[in-house]
Amino acid sequence: MNSLQKNQSSLSQSEWKTSILTTFLGWIPLLPGLGLRYLFYPLIFKQMGSSVRIYPDVKLKDGQNIAIGFGVVLHRGVEIDINAGNELKIGDRVNLSRDVGISCTEQKSKIELDNVVSLDRGVELRTHGGGQTYIGDRTYIGPYTCISGYGKITIGKDCLIASHCSIYAHNYKFSDPNKTIKEQGFISKGITIEDDCWLGSGVKVVDGVTIGQGSVIGAGAVVTKNIPPYSIAVGVPAKVVSTRVNKAVLQQL
Repeated sequence: MNSLQKNQSSLSQSEWKTSILTTFLGWIPLLPGLGLRYLFYPLIFKQMGSSVRIYPDVKLKDGQNIAIGFGVVLHRGVEIDINAGNELKIGDRVNLSRDVGISCTEQKSKIELDNVVSLDRGVELRTHGGGQTYIGDRTYIGPYTCISGYGKITIGKDCLIASHCSIYAHNYKFSDPNKTIKEQGFISKGITIEDDCWLGSGVKVVDGVTIGQGSVIGAGAVVTKNIPPYSIAVGVPAKVVSTRVNKAVLQQL
């Protein structure tokens, strides 16, 4: 038995079907390829809406764990690795730019992208060990941003997250010097970024933080504590330097 046969024998039926169809159809360029993938890829996915465009060189491991809505676009180099027992739900008119990577490789993890979400080039979304990631309607994630963790990450509607941001929903334990940090495990509290927030380029958000609605975080800031709604915060660590509304308006909101 050659290596290809051994590999196929270890795959589930849905993984085998995904592997076969993407191998034969995934490389075909533009017009004929777009049409053929639109015709046959519904056999791969758990759900696939109309007007979906899947460009060449999109890599899929097991389409049966992926639901795709209307008008979704998957550009070249997109790689989606969703193991059995995990779930990826992509809403209507979501755009995944070149080289976006999405993975849920451990059990009971879930990623959900609501309608009109846009992930720019090189964005990485990863969940581990039962983690969940949710991104709300019309939110934009800038190039080469990484969103990852064992905890729950919630990003609200109409957010703007610029390039090279880091959002990690876990921290490693390191109190015992007689053990390696890797051996001591981790803790995870989760991260929430509420609606209508703007994070500048290179912002880092650590585990356990909530960024309130309508807040602006300056480029390069490291957010280590909760940010109240409609705040402007900058620096390392991030500190609130101003507010977008007065106290009376904030209380009404």
